[in-house]
Amino acid sequence: MNRRAFLRRATLGSLGLLGASRLAHAAEGAGGPKLNFVFFLIDDMGQRDVGCYGSTIYETPNVDRLASQGMRFTDGYAACPVCSPTRASILTGKYPARLHLTDWIAGHRRRNAKLAVPDWTMYLPHEEVTLAEALKPAGYVSASIGKWHLGGPEYRPESQGFDLNVGGDHRGQPPSYFAPYKIPGIADGKPGEYLSDRLTDEAVKFIETNRDKPFFLYLPHYAVHTPIQAKKDLTEKFIEKGRPAKGQNSATYAAMIQSVDESVGRVMAKLDELGIADRTVVFFMSDNGGLAAVTSNAPLRAGKGTLYEGGIREPWIVKWPGVVKPGSTCSVPVTSTDFYPTILEMAGLKADPKQAPDGLSTVPLLKQSGTIERDALYWHYPHYHITLPGGAVRCGDWKLIEYFEDGKLELYNLKGDLSETTDLAAKMPEKAAELRKKLDDWRRAVGAQMPTPNPNYDPKREKGAPAKKKR
Repeated sequence: MNRRAFLRRATLGSLGLLGASRLAHAAEGAGGPKLNFVFFLIDDMGQRDVGCYGSTIYETPNVDRLASQGMRFTDGYAACPVCSPTRASILTGKYPARLHLTDWIAGHRRRNAKLAVPDWTMYLPHEEVTLAEALKPAGYVSASIGKWHLGGPEYRPESQGFDLNVGGDHRGQPPSYFAPYKIPGIADGKPGEYLSDRLTDEAVKFIETNRDKPFFLYLPHYAVHTPIQAKKDLTEKFIEKGRPAKGQNSATYAAMIQSVDESVGRVMAKLDELGIADRTVVFFMSDNGGLAAVTSNAPLRAGKGTLYEGGIREPWIVKWPGVVKPGSTCSVPVTSTDFYPTILEMAGLKADPKQAPDGLSTVPLLKQSGTIERDALYWHYPHYHITLPGGAVRCGDWKLIEYFEDGKLELYNLKGDLSETTDLAAKMPEKAAELRKKLDDWRRAVGAQMPTPNPNYDPKREKGAPAKKKR
């Protein structure tokens, strides 16, 4: 029995036909139409790449407008400093450490590094119940349009509950942002067609086709990931504008951001045109911090691939018409595992008990009716990338980073030191030890895989190449 049939039988068996009907009715609220969900996931966009988060160079009027219509989270986090694990956390509500999916697929293999990375999972297991599958019993139709990067052919979106997959496969970046794309699932358009525009065309088409059904549109753009390529006219526009901001001075990258912003504007306009904007919840975030070689995350420290704030703190916006106060902000720390229970609660559904998501529903925050009871947020990255293998915990304003090679600890107070410039571990050893124990206890609780001493360690030959794909 395939997983989809199993889920259908399990749902009907546990609830009965009447129970399933009540689930569907619950998603309608007080007898009205069910909510739609649109999820924009941008690749490698730093929090400070967006106008409403502080950029004065990149132009994001549509994202800024979305923030003015919804809630902007100041302390929204990705569950990992690289892409694949964060994507898995959004779709399952689970920490990457619990999934054992802890690096970008296929990751790096450094045969002579000091530590050997664990034998981690390079795909999203079919046993996990994705958002698309969890919404299906309530009559939702789901589409994944854009980057997937969660496994080979047998693990693509259509095997994970999505009714439509456009352009999602094993790859983490496109061969080109211009047609011909050479991406399975995307028929090539006219030469020179731009990928972000094409994905938006497909998204608009999906919305039009399913305007009378409840839908979940997952729109994970390939942009603004490398290769840094943009439309010529937009690039020239930013060249003429000049480059006054240190670190945010790539005209091509700025043009890529504008194309993503235009995508947000086009989708929002289509929702308005079809008269369904008032029952559509829109989410916007990025999968990890901005790549420091391309943009600046300042005043956040460092960027993608690190456990500093620049690598994990994201733009995070939610528009929920009639519920979220327009133009509101929230400073409560939240993380990407929280989307799963949030969306299910909005839809009037509950997670499968076997799924047991790590995330918490942010509905009380969005309604400004309460808070969420959570002691800490955690990160586990037992891999070599821009950073060394390590983990991190944020508890209140305190943040601890632990590096696995030598056990080094770094302690920061984010309230007074957002840029993480002053390491307090030596001055406050008791606090550092307290958070280190909390981090270790959490790792044990979720079954986190740890690196081990590498018998082939050679300090003269530490760097390596990406690992081979694993199915």
